[in-house]
Amino acid sequence: MSRIAVVVFNLGGPDRPEAVEPFLFNLFNDPAIIGLPGPLRWLLAKVISRRRAPVAQEIYRELGGGSPLLPNTQAQVDALQAQLNDGTDDYGVFIAMRYWHPRAAKAAREVAAFAPDQVLLVPLYPQFSTTTSGSSLKEWHKEAKAAGISAPSRSLCCYPEEPGFVAATAAKLREALRGLEHETAPRVLFSAHGLPKKIVEKGDPYQWQVEQSVAAVVKAMGEVNLDWVVCYQSRVGPLEWIGPSTDAEIERAGREGRPLIVVPIAFISEHSETLVELDIEYRKLAEDSGVPAYVRVTTVSCDEAFIGGLAKQIRAIAASDRTICSQDRGRICPARWSGCPQAPHEAPDQGAAD
Repeated sequence: MSRIAVVVFNLGGPDRPEAVEPFLFNLFNDPAIIGLPGPLRWLLAKVISRRRAPVAQEIYRELGGGSPLLPNTQAQVDALQAQLNDGTDDYGVFIAMRYWHPRAAKAAREVAAFAPDQVLLVPLYPQFSTTTSGSSLKEWHKEAKAAGISAPSRSLCCYPEEPGFVAATAAKLREALRGLEHETAPRVLFSAHGLPKKIVEKGDPYQWQVEQSVAAVVKAMGEVNLDWVVCYQSRVGPLEWIGPSTDAEIERAGREGRPLIVVPIAFISEHSETLVELDIEYRKLAEDSGVPAYVRVTTVSCDEAFIGGLAKQIRAIAASDRTICSQDRGRICPARWSGCPQAPHEAPDQGAAD
């Protein structure tokens, strides 16, 4: 029986009002987010986090003062642990948040104490981006070395078309369609977190992978005739971001008198961008814009199909000798996406100034 450590990565979120500003500082001091030299990035991160903290604290006040991301991630870890420990191998599942506790350093110490035979790295982002999965994996390798972890490690770099993820999302969308009572056919907005356009232009495969996820869900819907759009939320700063934006699509639906069903396609657990941005801010925008009905589909969270699919992928990594993508495949990104972790050369720095 092998001892296998599974490290799951997520963004993290402040657990109390006082943590909001340091959380934002950690976020904007990441070179994957702001690609300036260290001292300049540190200074800019200080300015941005201080300026944004009051607004962000109001957002988290809507959630009881802190982010629910850690307890939601822990629930997923518990479900995953139950799926994996079937008597064949001894799996330990550990959480490493990128910008707030528990950070990668703590997870690395826990993994070292677990003394695994191998370490499997699983970002809780179905679609790969240098700004999310890439940043988390880079920090992990640094902290794993510092913790003295010598066991070989491999990663599940992405799973945009993973059958369990797709099935769970499609099932939730079908339920929303059945429950919507309106004489006009709804439009489905597949909403994902946005990125500055320059990051994608430098080879980040995130937008392409989001589109693959949506295409897989639409295909899984079968004969349902969907009117759907891929759009992007959470735009901040002066840079041009990928689009169309979710808020612009909501306003368009209002002008056309179309009901909306919003599917968070790049988020797998509930947090501020679903519970506040989608449920409160965008719902109000929909009402103000004249959208006749607004339904938000919940994230896949601990859905049995999703957790089962993720467990299957983890077992595939354990049996493999390389980093894999969804369904035990090699590189899935077309060659133009040089930011793919399986590209033959290292991608250029892709930080984005605020």
